[in-house]
Amino acid sequence: MNMQKISEKNTATTSVSVRSIMPDGIFISVSDRDYFVSYGRLPWFRNAKTSDIFDVKMEGRNAIRWDSLDVDLEIDSLKYPERYPLVMKRTADEKS
Repeated sequence: MNMQKISEKNTATTSVSVRSIMPDGIFISVSDRDYFVSYGRLPWFRNAKTSDIFDVKMEGRNAIRWDSLDVDLEIDSLKYPERYPLVMKRTADEKS
């Protein structure tokens, strides 16, 4: 009986989806909990194609990924954004 409970925990899945795209950010749902993320926090989404933004998947149990945008986010960074300051290095092309 104990093995069955362990097995059930291991098969639990976490789901992720983009709920909507707004003029100032996106709404993301992870395991039925919604988060709003502004483009100021995630600038990679500001000029992305809609289809690329909606193409999100789980990356393990603790992260989500947008393959076509090459963006990974830890779920904790959605829950506690103050713990994850945005640090972005610009290439020479982006500086001009």
